[in-house]
Amino acid sequence: MFLEIHNLSKHFATKEGNLVVLKDINMMIEQGEFICAVGASGSGKSTLLRQIAGLDTPTTGEVRIDGKRITSPGPDRGMVFQHYTLYPWMNVQENTEFGLKLQGVPKKERREQASYYLNVVGLTRFARSLPKELSGGMKQRVAIARALASEPDVLLMDEPFGALDVHTKESMHEFMLDLWQRTNITIFMITHDVEEAVFLSNRIYALGARPGTVRKEMVINLPHRTHTVKRHSIFHDYRDELMELLRRHGQEAVAAVA
Repeated sequence: MFLEIHNLSKHFATKEGNLVVLKDINMMIEQGEFICAVGASGSGKSTLLRQIAGLDTPTTGEVRIDGKRITSPGPDRGMVFQHYTLYPWMNVQENTEFGLKLQGVPKKERREQASYYLNVVGLTRFARSLPKELSGGMKQRVAIARALASEPDVLLMDEPFGALDVHTKESMHEFMLDLWQRTNITIFMITHDVEEAVFLSNRIYALGARPGTVRKEMVINLPHRTHTVKRHSIFHDYRDELMELLRRHGQEAVAAVA
């Protein structure tokens, strides 16, 4: 396995006592897969992503990439957030180069590498534009190009399309599938959008809440991955099964607290 999460739990100390956010999380991800973790608020999705990114450490358990335990952030993991986190005073080229600059990559090399990935995401002609001159979808493409420019082994995505309108989101979904197929990069994305997860991923980990646990692993086999597949009965079956699972566990979580 390429990305391994073993018996991971995360607790936080609060005034009310010990808060268990994640409990006994186990996931196995092969190189080149597109994996989504789906759950409602309170399922610990963002906390889980922070453990993989090395931005936080588990209370118990561990995360490994290619057999190496993660203890801190590293260039082997690229991160894309919901809000684009672009620097408004930098143009598209400069934003894309920024991570490479922090790594000490020489100017000529980082310019070439950033330019290559701007071409991959279709934004070469906007290289000198400022973020304020771009649409929401274009800003997110810049953020993706910046993450890819460091040539990470894994692309981590934190609800990256949650702030986009429906039409732009659909366009970005098709863009991501094309990008994934062309680069063969491993992608791990968290989302609360069930249809998004079914459309994009090879496999889905459904997370229950309070504490966040893996309730089900679903393998997704669609006949094709274009927007028309959303009208296909197999897409509806996956979506309905996942929504019912999350709804049922959401009710159980509420009942446990009541």
